[in-house]
Amino acid sequence: MMSESNSIEQIVADNAPQALGAYSQAVKANGFVFVSGQLGIDPQTGKLAGDTAEEQARQALKNVSNILQAAGSSVEKVVKATIYMHDVEDFTKIDAEYAAVFKTSPQPARAAFGGNNLPKGALVEIEAIAVQ
Repeated sequence: MMSESNSIEQIVADNAPQALGAYSQAVKANGFVFVSGQLGIDPQTGKLAGDTAEEQARQALKNVSNILQAAGSSVEKVVKATIYMHDVEDFTKIDAEYAAVFKTSPQPARAAFGGNNLPKGALVEIEAIAVQ
């Protein structure tokens, strides 16, 4: 039997896109929230929130934020983020959207990768790890 400190909880946010496969939007465990990669999908329409990397990044970050709120956390508590880009040439535009959200000090640790074929033809996907 797991103790309370070792419990694992699935997080579901109604104001973020539902999982596209066999995974959770996020999982809470041992004081951390692990948010699965979020595409720039508008949860109201189920479609990408625009044709540009910056529009999709803005929506992906909203989705991350909404999931963190559902877990009792926030973007201010993110300790690590990963950005997956279809085209690394979009990095500057995506980074500008990212910087508008992650204004805290210290900013989260981060990795960014280009050359990814993402689901639904997306241009960007963002995942995050936060404390509660």
